[in-house]
Amino acid sequence: MLHFEFVSPERVLFSGDVDQVDVPGVEGDMGILAGHAPLVTPLRPGILTIYNGGARETVVVIGGIAEVSPAGLTVLADQATPRDNFDAMTLASAIKDAEEDVADTTDEAQRDKLARRLEQLKTLQAALAQ
Repeated sequence: MLHFEFVSPERVLFSGDVDQVDVPGVEGDMGILAGHAPLVTPLRPGILTIYNGGARETVVVIGGIAEVSPAGLTVLADQATPRDNFDAMTLASAIKDAEEDVADTTDEAQRDKLARRLEQLKTLQAALAQ
């Protein structure tokens, strides 16, 4: 079993043992099982999936960090909402704001960073539509 701590700025969302957690890392999705090698990775906007005893729970995360240590997995999410409760209009608004930010910025490095964020948000929107 993998010990999993899932925390958002407002509260502890989950603390306990699970079979597996799939995390949306900035380098791609990764499945974390008990005994996983230690790592720290930023999260991209995406869907975090918790597997436990045949049950599957999905949560939309918007940024944060994941840390795997010998003690287990800790996810500190900037924002986290159960997929069933996620407001697609909020995401559409964030995409619109990101598009405006990309169009308005004159700094090339900043534009590249904002464009990556915009692409991540659009990828999340497409994943939620499935």
